[in-house]
Amino acid sequence: MSDEIAFMSASDIVEKFAERSLSPVEATDAALGRIEQHNEKVNAFCFVAADEARAAARESEARWKAGNPFGPVDGVPTSIKDLAYVKGWTTGKGSLTTEGDGPATEDAPYVARLKESGAVLLGKTTTPELGWKGVTDSLLTGITRNPWNLDKTPGGSSGGASAALASGMGQLAQGSDGGGSIRIPCAFTGLPGLKASYGRVPVYPASPYGTLSHAGPMARTVDDLALMLNVMSQPDPRDWQALPYLDQDWSEGLDDGVEGLRIAYSADLGYADVDADVASLVADGAALFADMGAYLENQDPGFDDPTSIFRILWWAGSANATSSMTDEQIDRLEPGFKSLATEGRKITLADYNAAIGARVALGQFMNHFHEHFDLLVTPTLAVPAFNAGKLAPDGDEDTIRWLRWTPFSYPFNMTGQPAATVPCGFTKAGLPVGLQIVGPMHRDDLVLRAAKAFESARPQPTIAPLDNT
Repeated sequence: MSDEIAFMSASDIVEKFAERSLSPVEATDAALGRIEQHNEKVNAFCFVAADEARAAARESEARWKAGNPFGPVDGVPTSIKDLAYVKGWTTGKGSLTTEGDGPATEDAPYVARLKESGAVLLGKTTTPELGWKGVTDSLLTGITRNPWNLDKTPGGSSGGASAALASGMGQLAQGSDGGGSIRIPCAFTGLPGLKASYGRVPVYPASPYGTLSHAGPMARTVDDLALMLNVMSQPDPRDWQALPYLDQDWSEGLDDGVEGLRIAYSADLGYADVDADVASLVADGAALFADMGAYLENQDPGFDDPTSIFRILWWAGSANATSSMTDEQIDRLEPGFKSLATEGRKITLADYNAAIGARVALGQFMNHFHEHFDLLVTPTLAVPAFNAGKLAPDGDEDTIRWLRWTPFSYPFNMTGQPAATVPCGFTKAGLPVGLQIVGPMHRDDLVLRAAKAFESARPQPTIAPLDNT
């Protein structure tokens, strides 16, 4: 019975809380049971707050019994990525350089909102050092593994979050995405995830990668993404770049479908090299939008490969992330990240400003593109999950390699647009593949609506068969 509870969606367990047919204590015990059973082999959590979680669950249970829940996720087992502040918890950031740091003295905005809504925080999930790469391993916490195949990576940098969800270790997970770090791990582990429009979810402290970095929800259903976004998007004055609060229920209109929408499908953005299994599954999935009544057209957006632009911005952000470190801390960095930051310090002001100008032009280009198309559909990633502990499918550890297998994600960090991934099938080797849906700036509702339509048309299992390993 406990596994059955662990596999339920957040929306389902909240409904059962209201009916009094399930309690937050039972839901929390189920999630903690999965952590105890499977975390040693998956390495999704680097810190588990079992006693705090059980205490929070008892408090939530009392509120539900009184008919007075705090909010829409009251009692829902939830994880936080170990880049975010949680008051009283240390923030390891996947880095040996944080050893000796004291516990956080305040909550990040979305952590505060989740607590205020009654979410049960289970603990912190693993991340690579300062979230620098698209896989999840670090000198601090070791290698995190994909629950669908423990030899493979779950992606990153929110890889611990995705591995937890796919293992039944909680219903909701907070992620952050600077170049694909929500969409990459969700695609590799067969989950839906949303990189919300830049500013939709208030963030504090500001990321060293600046406005490339977005926060967003990760879950096992699109309904749950909307449920979590309702909480995470609530205002916080510490983020002066946050969008005006809409007081919008992101669950409204989810079932309106895609009939009449103009959707562009791009198999490779005009320049990417895509694995054959991935290409076939996503092409087949994209065709479903036409079956559902959308006007589907094979159409690349038409922009040039922006890798060189993103590289300058990301490398410079890495230099910024390490700018206040002592020489001793620099020596303790992972070699790949240290190399990235060292290269970033060599970027000239003229080159950086040119990259900013090119980023502006890309955003303008996509604004014009969406005058003709409501949505853009692509593969989420160019490859299925590869060996854990590696930076790229072929084992090449050149630090630029991760940009070559993530060509569909980081362009839309530069533009700030909302983008979701939804599972669309499995390769012949049994590895999950994701389909990406990109919307116009600030149309998170449209992206979620299309994601729900696709999920309904092609439902996929979102819990890995870990009990058989």
